[in-house]
Amino acid sequence: MDLRRWVLFDIGGVLEVVDDDTVRPQFQRRWQERSGFSVEEYRARLRAADLPVIDRRADTRTEYWSKVGRALEMDSDLAEAMQADMWDEYCGRLNTELFDYADSLRSRAGVAILSNSVDGARCEEERRFGFSAVFDPILYSHETGLLKPEPEAYENALERMGAEPQDVLFIDDHDICAEGARAVGMNATVHRGNASTIETIEQFLQQEG
Repeated sequence: MDLRRWVLFDIGGVLEVVDDDTVRPQFQRRWQERSGFSVEEYRARLRAADLPVIDRRADTRTEYWSKVGRALEMDSDLAEAMQADMWDEYCGRLNTELFDYADSLRSRAGVAILSNSVDGARCEEERRFGFSAVFDPILYSHETGLLKPEPEAYENALERMGAEPQDVLFIDDHDICAEGARAVGMNATVHRGNASTIETIEQFLQQEG
């Protein structure tokens, strides 16, 4: 047993079954059509709304959605429906197999999360999936102000875990984020499916320190 080892997980596309690359355009198209504005008008209104940064700042969720609602001339009920729809798309569904496997690792290694996120993600994902029962620390970009693949995001994770880079395996569904982890000395793999990811984790944990 080597508790110096850490397995560091991304959320969307790894612990959650959701395609990060298709959710946003699908959501925007759906709500553009529901708003009644043309694509050009919809985009122009949101550009002009001076929306706050929500992936590097906490406590911006209320301001963000209030401005979206005003920009699209929505009443409060419709704005709330839009926000609820966004979170359903954003969170997807729990990758139960990988979540349960991560839970089983805790006697063998530390398990943690490093995720690019938007304000409100911790609340929503904890309510739906209870990540804090398994992972510690859980590092969200909207709380740290650091986005993958910036080196500082991984370096902050290492500091929070109290880990050396070579003792960490990072798992993400995007090559660029895995490359960012490798650039600071971490091991990294791109999640393509549960079987291959679990096999990679097992191989990592069986390596000699």
